[in-house]
Amino acid sequence: MRSLRHILATAAILAGAFSASAQNHYEANVAIGAKGGYTLSKISFNPTVPQGMLGGFTAGAAFRYAEEKNFGLIAEFNIEQRGWKEKFEGTSFQYSKQLTYIQIPILTHIYFSTKHFKGFFNAGPEIGYMIASSTKANFDYNHIEDIPDFPKHNRYNDQLTLPIKNRFDYGISAGVGMEWIKDHKHSFNLEGRFYYGLGNVFSSKKTDPFSGSNSMSIMLTLGYYYRLK
Repeated sequence: MRSLRHILATAAILAGAFSASAQNHYEANVAIGAKGGYTLSKISFNPTVPQGMLGGFTAGAAFRYAEEKNFGLIAEFNIEQRGWKEKFEGTSFQYSKQLTYIQIPILTHIYFSTKHFKGFFNAGPEIGYMIASSTKANFDYNHIEDIPDFPKHNRYNDQLTLPIKNRFDYGISAGVGMEWIKDHKHSFNLEGRFYYGLGNVFSSKKTDPFSGSNSMSIMLTLGYYYRLK
């Protein structure tokens, strides 16, 4: 019995020490932040449309919660410009369509840190809603048949005038970055992130010109976090 008491007492002491250590080791980290940056985007058309990457901006706010070492969650509320830019090789024609979204990503935050620096990987689902769209062109894209030297053949041109069908979008985001932890309250980060939309911008019925029109974008952002806890 005496040996059993000693074992139980030792186990209780070790459990208490481990619990205290774990509480210190896994202290909850709650922070709010803001970010802004530059985007490059295109639309993955099927059939393919010759295009380049369209530049835009992104900005937003974030909430970050971490209760375990190396793992946390991030929720963001952002505004992002996406779209595409047509490529007319060997000509002076220019056309781009910009789509502005409100986006809400919910991301798993995996990180490895020292006292002042952190490397991280973020990934998770994202939903978005298009709040605006605009078109820029140096030709009358509504009447391309009246433009003698317009490349009407050997390329798809329906996308120039197609109406937006789906303002709601959803997809997957993934990014990597690094963070400088200035002190207990303040930190700054740099992140590169890729988004692939799973929804189609345009109608994709059998009678429509495109069976797929998925958004794709690359974002490079600078961010700031203020630690609440």
